Amino acid sequence: MPPCVDLYVWVPVCEPQTLNGFIDRFVDVTEPGDERLSAFVRAYIAQDADQADWAVIAELSPNGEPADGFSLYLNAVEHYGAIITITQEGAAVLGLSLDDPDASPEVMRVAEALLNQLRTEFAAPAGCAGTELPPARSRQEWDDDALVQLRVGTLT
Repeated sequence: MPPCVDLYVWVPVCEPQTLNGFIDRFVDVTEPGDERLSAFVRAYIAQDADQADWAVIAELSPNGEPADGFSLYLNAVEHYGAIITITQEGAAVLGLSLDDPDASPEVMRVAEALLNQLRTEFAAPAGCAGTELPPARSRQEWDDDALVQLRVGTLT
C-alpha cells in the first residue's frame, strides 16, 4: 500500500443524516471493502440493528466494545479510501485517504481544500490531516499532535 495522506473532520453530534450523507457522497457502496458496512448502516442510520449487528460492530473496536470507539475503513468513490469513526464521546470523525506515493506538496494542498469542503458540508468545527494518520477514537486522541501535519478550525 502506498503512503496516504489521511484527513478527518470532527462532527460533534453523530446524526443518521450526516453519516448517510457521507456514505452517499464518498463511499463506494457497490464494493464497500468491508461487509460490516451493512450492520453499521442498520445501527447508526436506520437505527434498526439487532444483536447480531451490534456483535459485528463490536469487532471493529480494539476493545470489542463499540462504546470504546471504532473505525470502519471503506472503499471510496473518488479517493483512495473513506473512514468513518464513532468516538468514545459519540461524535463522528469522517475521513478520506488520498494516495501520496511521492509525498507531494500538492496532495497536502488538496487535503486542505477537502478539509474545508468537508467542514462546510458536515458542519464540522475542526479538521486535521497527516501522512498515515489514524482516525481519533476520542477527543484526547484528536488533540494529540504527534502525527498531525495540518489542522483547521478548533473544537470547544
